[in-house]
Amino acid sequence: MQGSIRTEGGEGFTPPGPADFDLPPVFGGGSSFSFMGQEFVLGVTKPMLQVVLSGVLIFAFFYLASRKRAMVPGRLQFVGEETYGFVRNSLGRDIIGSHDFRRFTPYLFTLFTFILLNNLFASIPFIQFPTFSRSGMVYGLAVMSWIIYNYAGIKKHGFVGYMKLQCVPAGIKGPILALLIPLEFMSNILVRPVTLALRLFANMFAGHLLLILFALGGEYLIVEMGAAYAPVGILAWVLFVAVAFLEILIQFLQAYVFVLLNAMYISGALADEH
Repeated sequence: MQGSIRTEGGEGFTPPGPADFDLPPVFGGGSSFSFMGQEFVLGVTKPMLQVVLSGVLIFAFFYLASRKRAMVPGRLQFVGEETYGFVRNSLGRDIIGSHDFRRFTPYLFTLFTFILLNNLFASIPFIQFPTFSRSGMVYGLAVMSWIIYNYAGIKKHGFVGYMKLQCVPAGIKGPILALLIPLEFMSNILVRPVTLALRLFANMFAGHLLLILFALGGEYLIVEMGAAYAPVGILAWVLFVAVAFLEILIQFLQAYVFVLLNAMYISGALADEH
């Protein structure tokens, strides 16, 4: 977990903030540049390494799970098949439909496992940092999803037909369209990737920030404030443990919601009516 107890000239506890998520480069970092008033260091950071590590671990797990397939599955095969079946049936077939879901299942399955593992990194000892608490990582996924579902819609309906389906509400005619078409374009074309990314980023960022606050705040109350504040510090640690378990549930739910929305956007892009 990032952060530490920080005192400034005896002024007391300095609460954790966004700066605790600006990790220094693991290696590199010899040069930097400024953008919009913020300094960026060029180098390989911990979240970058976690993205690579997650890819290696996911490939290794499912390779081992599928290497010796059997009618009576072992533990690895069972977990692998259940995970794939969950994404294929609940997020693919049930949302996109039985006619089109198969060609999108590999993407949805990869997306779900990738996001889930990177979220779970926040709860794994010695890593303890959610990859997607860095907004740039999430926006990369959102842009990729935006390209995929828009491409699927344009390929099926053509560019003009797709834009009409996305921007012109069915059954609506008259001057009101002058108001609705720009709103539908903003909602369905421009805003979706932003909200898709913000939902995942904000949950991972806020959850980890809360864990840092309870952990370091409890430590400060016990170590620095004396026996009178020790019960409050212990209560903060109890809340830390409770929030840590809640975070595991949220990490799964955010991976599920991200992929669910992807499936819904693909379904909407392929639909014949908006």
